Amino acid sequence: MESEKVGEEETVIVGDYVEIMKTEGKSNGMKSKFSKLFWHGGSVYDAWFSCASNQVAQVLLTLPYSFSQLGMLSGILLQLFYGLLGSWTAYIISILYVEYRTRKEREKVDFRNHVIQWFEVLDGLLGKHWRNVGLAFNCTFLLFGSVIQLIACASNIYYINDNLDKRTWTYIFGACCATTVFIPSFHNYRIWSFLGLLMTTYTAWYLTIASLLHGQVEGVQHTGPTKLVLYFTGATNILYTFGGHAVTVEIMHAMWKPQRFKAIYLIATLYVMTLTLPSAAAVYWAFGDMLLNHSNAFSLLPRTTFRDMAFITFGFACTPLYFVWEKAIGMHECKSLCKRAAARLPVVIPIWFLAIIFPFFGPINSTVGSLLVSFTVYIIPALAHIFTFRSATARENAVDQPPKYFGRWVGTFTINAFIVVWVLIVGFGFGGWASMVNFIDQIDTFGFFTKCYQCPPPSVAVSPPSHGLNTTAAAPLHQPFNHTRRH
Repeated sequence: MESEKVGEEETVIVGDYVEIMKTEGKSNGMKSKFSKLFWHGGSVYDAWFSCASNQVAQVLLTLPYSFSQLGMLSGILLQLFYGLLGSWTAYIISILYVEYRTRKEREKVDFRNHVIQWFEVLDGLLGKHWRNVGLAFNCTFLLFGSVIQLIACASNIYYINDNLDKRTWTYIFGACCATTVFIPSFHNYRIWSFLGLLMTTYTAWYLTIASLLHGQVEGVQHTGPTKLVLYFTGATNILYTFGGHAVTVEIMHAMWKPQRFKAIYLIATLYVMTLTLPSAAAVYWAFGDMLLNHSNAFSLLPRTTFRDMAFITFGFACTPLYFVWEKAIGMHECKSLCKRAAARLPVVIPIWFLAIIFPFFGPINSTVGSLLVSFTVYIIPALAHIFTFRSATARENAVDQPPKYFGRWVGTFTINAFIVVWVLIVGFGFGGWASMVNFIDQIDTFGFFTKCYQCPPPSVAVSPPSHGLNTTAAAPLHQPFNHTRRH
């Protein structure tokens, strides 16, 4: 019967272009229902979960560290500021994606077995030079974003089980990271993104409540900001936090109706701020300047069952890299999941290796933020929008006209120009200088391939697990092994 057909084609009008997609038919089998519930996601809600869970992730644990560098007021204001900037450039990326896809759909290009990526959008709208620059920045950022996620997982699990050092945990989680090769695309991240956001939410509120119940440590000081190097290092970590939309195009492409993405990132950002602001402020209030030498907030909180349950998932940044690699070796349109998974495995190796070389959770975030995120998700999208619609003809024929409350084209170009100048000077310029100074200090102090970054020496006793959220622990010591060298 017609209702039992699976794989029927359905034509759906999306904005001003036609999207042809595969439907799952009307099959009511248990396998089909299970797959639809946990595996196939292309709704607005799926996109929101993906954006919210991918946006902050493990950086949540380093935001109190950034507050100690910035001070409470600057930390709060910069979160709000970069949250708005990130939402704007995500909006700009979505406009450019729709413009590109509309033009290609009018040319009868079929994307059913192809995932559109940011560098292809740049290529289609502005040419190969823009494509090459976008590809270089985007791939490098996603590579180090995956490295940071892996480092964070090893750091977090160490505070749950310190029988193994952080490097060994990195080996273990590198193997776990390899399992993401079996996830075909962001269309199949439904359960993963839901769990990711659930755990991020739990972790944020655990940090907030545990810090408030713990109270301020004796003699707590809140002296930040004290040095320009520390100030701009903290600022670029926040810039990195709200620059997680390097995967925006892939998330949009996984949606049934991509034109509905425009406000999703802003709503996701507003939700994320309900997690980042209270948690960072509460931990900084409780521990103050001690955070300057403890980039992972878990290291200062007493070990409890509640803390051990706080874990954040990973894997989002790997998937776009898999797509790029598949396209490079001609495997992207292969319909065999096993063959594609095998082809993706080489991508995991450099992620694993770099995480072992540079295990500097916290400082590496700021370095990636200033040198890569500043261009990948702020400067290049803003400039690309300006150059794509610089002619009157392009503006007249644009699929999406800027809304009146943004000041139409003049207002949009003005906002884009401000972002380019601000991020270039403050994010890349001052931020790059500060984060590189701090990063080099970590190398000088700990060296490459350090076995256990910022770990307490074996002689320091660790309190046994308990079952209370507000268990009182001895105040963590300000020990030499945790200090960043100051020249």
